[in-house]
This record gives sequence, structure tokens and C-alpha cells, in this order.
Amino acid sequence: MLTSLSIRDIVLIEKLTLSFSAGLTVLTGETGAGKSILLDSLGLATGARADRALVRQGQEKGMVSAAFSVAASHPACLLLEDQGLDGGDGEIILRRQITADGRSKAWANDQPIGQGLLSDVGALLVEVHGQHDDRGLLDSAGHRALLDNFGDYGAEMKAVAGAHSELRDASKALMDAEEMLANAKADEEFLEHAVAELDTLGLEEGEEEALAERRTLMMQGEKLADDLKTYQDDLASDGGVDATVRGVLRRMERTEGAAGELLAPVIEALDRAAIELGEGMAALDRLAQDLDFDPHELERTEERLFEIRRLARKHNCQPDELPALLENLKTRYAAVSAGDEMVAEARARVAAARKAMTAAVETLSAKRKAAALELDALVMAELPPLKLENAQFRTAVETLPESDWTAQGADRVSFEVKTNAGTPFGALVKIASGGELARFILALKVVLARGSSTPVMVFDEVDKGIGGATASAVGERLRRLSDSAQVLVVTHSPQVAARGNRQFQISKGDHGAETRTDVVALEDEARREEIARMLAGNVITDAARAAADQLLHIDG
Repeated sequence: MLTSLSIRDIVLIEKLTLSFSAGLTVLTGETGAGKSILLDSLGLATGARADRALVRQGQEKGMVSAAFSVAASHPACLLLEDQGLDGGDGEIILRRQITADGRSKAWANDQPIGQGLLSDVGALLVEVHGQHDDRGLLDSAGHRALLDNFGDYGAEMKAVAGAHSELRDASKALMDAEEMLANAKADEEFLEHAVAELDTLGLEEGEEEALAERRTLMMQGEKLADDLKTYQDDLASDGGVDATVRGVLRRMERTEGAAGELLAPVIEALDRAAIELGEGMAALDRLAQDLDFDPHELERTEERLFEIRRLARKHNCQPDELPALLENLKTRYAAVSAGDEMVAEARARVAAARKAMTAAVETLSAKRKAAALELDALVMAELPPLKLENAQFRTAVETLPESDWTAQGADRVSFEVKTNAGTPFGALVKIASGGELARFILALKVVLARGSSTPVMVFDEVDKGIGGATASAVGERLRRLSDSAQVLVVTHSPQVAARGNRQFQISKGDHGAETRTDVVALEDEARREEIARMLAGNVITDAARAAADQLLHIDG
């Protein structure tokens, strides 16, 4: 609830601090006394547009602070915490400063915030209803949420939200599968040919490099073969180097005595040389045999090397990347075959999700229509005492086409009225006059109070143009509404004022060269006198005081 409101240099108020309590608080005073200044100040603190005309004449700036006490889990506290600010643990102080040149600053619990966030927090704390109010119950965009809060069918709403999420995901998966299949089918002929071509090639890793080296070797082979033949002939001339060395070794080995011992190192060295010489000649023979190429082999090597490089150019890759490319193309080609099955599965998922969504929204719509009938009956029961006995109220629940379904269901909800027989139903704001509109709103608020989380409700002259029993009915409903929320009402009706738990009198007077608005909390006799004034006018009579006593239920 609103616990205090502090105002400094706003319009005709120099400095004022008011304390509020739970229940129904009434603000009374003569026309023009400045009752609207309090509402404007509260609006400024809770995010209304900052008008520099609100700054008291001659001052550089004006300031308003509004303190609220709510549960720590209240949406306003949670919103501040979501923004990384101190939620106040149930205590929220909103402060707004406006300068004479129109600039404004805002704070929540002494933390600077933007005007947008201030407005969002303020909307969670205060609802203002007046003859020219175009928010809250007059905005059809919020009627569905109001009906849902009244109906209290959270499980059905959760089911619709879940079904909508599944349908959205299934539809996205189907779209992706169809797109992939379309792309795959467009490339199907290419993929089939490319896979077959690369499969036939049967390229092995590193093959292109090996073929290139062997081709180079074969092309150089003829000259190298002639050179090798010359080397072999030279090594084999005169019996061959190997035979000569081994002959000398045999003779050295037959040397005896001291001479044989001297030759031992030479024999050992020549023996090693003979072994290596033999290995070298054997290697020369093998090389000569390897260079004995088949001319057809060179042709085959060149053809395969050309084909490998052609396919690499065709697919814009390196020859060694062709095996990996083949695997990728095989995967894409397989997707063509599997694509129809994937699309069929995705379509089945969408069909199942749509069926579940349809069932969920039908259940929710049925709940909404039942709640709408209950709401209509309760609101209609409130209208006759409010002098709206010829009026009718209905909650229109319109089922939207499937293309317009959302996570909130398939319904558009709007509150409609008609004030005279034979006239069509229409939106509240278009059909009801100013006074009627305020009373319609009051009737609705009384019925909807059980689903509202807004702790403070403000009614500006909801009783304008009525009196007697109707005004008494308005007061009784405001008092009943204050059982579930703190209610502030600006009133000219003594019947409404007498229902208040607390009353403030607003007056305007001259203080030297200045005119100021003053606010006084009325107790007992002072309150009796104010209600008597509201009954009698400027001259308060004993009859007026007796009537005030009766309204206040005071004996004597």
C-alpha cells in the first residue's frame, strides 16, 4: 500500500507530507481547492509525463516521493531486481524531480532509474481510474489477462503455452527438413554423377604425389638406364672389380708368418670393401631392372594423374582432398534418399502438435467462456445500485483463426456495454459517458479485485453527477473494494466520504502574496463538519450535522 506521499514545490503546494493507511481514504474539498494536485503528484512519482507547469511558480524544481509497502515477492520488487536494482525487500520509495525547464530525474530506493522503468514499476503499484482515464480497464489489449486472472485456470493456460511452443518448434523443424530436401533434390543428379565418378577413381591418400614422382622417374628412365649400363660395364671390365678385390684378398690370406700379421688390417679393410662393393653392384643391378619400364605403364600413369588433377580442378580442391570430398558427397546423396522420410516424420510431428494445440485451446476457450458468463453475471448485479439499471455488460470472447493463435490461446477478449435497450454493444470507452464510465469501472474493479495484484487504486470523482442512494451504493462498493486493496478516492459526495476509513480535506488559501493548497487529516468533529458542509454548502445547519451523524453512524 501507499504509506506516504511527500510533495515539495508542486503547483500550489510548497511542502507537504501525508501518511496513509490501509482501507478507503477519501479526499474532499471545494471545487478548485487543488484535489487534482495530489493525484498529479502521485502520478508524477509513479511515472506520468513530467510537465514543467507542475513546478511551483518562482521555483527552480519540484520534487515528489511516494513510499509503498508491499510483499517482497510483489511484481514491482521483482521487476527492480530483474533490472539489477535493490527491490527494497517490500519497501519501495519512488522519487521524481522536475525542473522549471522540463527536465526530470527519477529514483527507486535512491537508485537512479529511467522514466520508462519508473512508469513500469508505478503501473504495478497504482491504478488510476477517472472520467478521462484511458488505461487499465479501458484498454481492450488487457481484457484477456483480466478475465484469465478472474477465471483462475492457470493449468489450462500453461498447457496452451506448452502446446504452442511444441507446435512452433515442430513447424521450424519441418521447414528446415523441407528446405534441406529441396536443396538436396536440386543437386541430386550432380551428386549421383560426382559420387560415381570419384568412387570409380578410387583415389588413395598420397597417390597423386607418388604417381607424379613415378611419372618423372619413368620419363627420365631411358637416359638413366644407359648410364647405369655404362656403370655396370665399367665395374665388370677386366673380370670385374669385385672379382679382382676378392682375388687379392685370397692371396693376402695365404701369406704366413710375420708378414701375414702385418697384412691383417689391410685384409680386414679390403674384406669390408668387398662386401660393400658387392652390395653396391647388387643395388645397381636392381635399379637397372627397375628402370626397365614398360612404355604402356608410363601412359597409364599419365592418364591416371591427369584424371586425378582434372577432378581436383572440377571440385576446386587439392588432389589429396578428394577422398574427404567423396565422403561428404556420399553423405549429401544419402540425405536425398532419407530426406523424404525426414520430411514425413517432421510433418507427422507438426500434425500431432497441431492436434494437441487445438485440444488445449478448445479447453482454454471453454474455460474462458464459462468465466466470462460468471463475470458478466457478477458485474450486472453491481449495476442497478449504481444507477445503471438499464445498462448491460458482456465479456465478448472471439475465437481467432489458427494463424492468429498465440501462446495465450485462440481468443480475443473485450469488455463491451450498452446503456440503452435497442442500441448495439460497444467498447466501454465509446459507449459510456464520463460518469457512467467511472461507475462501470467501479463495478468491474469490485468484481475483479480478487485477481488484482495492484496494491493501490485511485478513483477520481467516480461519483460525479449522482447522489442519494446511488452515491451511497458507490461508497459501499468502494469500501468493499478496499477490503482487498488500498483505495484513494477524490469525491464531492458526502455519502462516499462517510464510507472512508480516513479523510483528508483539501483547501486553497492566500498566504501573503501567494496562494497555496493545504491538506489536513480530519478526525471526529472536524470530519463531521466537513461532511455537513458537503451536505449543506457554505452555511452548515444543525440538520446538516444530524445528517452527517447519520452517514457516519454517530449517535447523539
